[in-house]
Amino acid sequence: MTSYAAYGTNLDPVRMGERCPHSPLQTTGWLTGWRLTFGGEEHGWDGALATIVQDPLEQVFVAVYDVSPYDEPSLDQWESADSGLYRRTKVRVSTMVGEIVAWTYVLDAYEGGLPSASYLGVLADAAEAADAPDDYVAALRVRACRSTGL
Repeated sequence: MTSYAAYGTNLDPVRMGERCPHSPLQTTGWLTGWRLTFGGEEHGWDGALATIVQDPLEQVFVAVYDVSPYDEPSLDQWESADSGLYRRTKVRVSTMVGEIVAWTYVLDAYEGGLPSASYLGVLADAAEAADAPDDYVAALRVRACRSTGL
């Protein structure tokens, strides 16, 4: 098993369990020195897509999963790593029991653009389901976004 740090919709353990049923939640923690942002608006269905970029003054809440070799290909496909939209990168996750080296997905596109309101809502709900701190979830819920008219 390898450790995967989820910062987007896979923060939600139920959603992740549906996508990768053999990959249990290990813990939660923080990517220190990284910032949640959005980019690749031209690739998203209704707005920019979540990604992370290095930023020494920021941190991103993550859920760490033990990903089984059986689930890795489907996770790569779900995250569009098989098409090159996202790529894997190694990160250090700070947890209550120490640091864990894990991989995560980073968008291979320019930063910029606004996510849709519905997508941002799904991200905030996923963070809440992972027991992210209330202020982190609240900050997601008030981020700038664009309405898709849905």
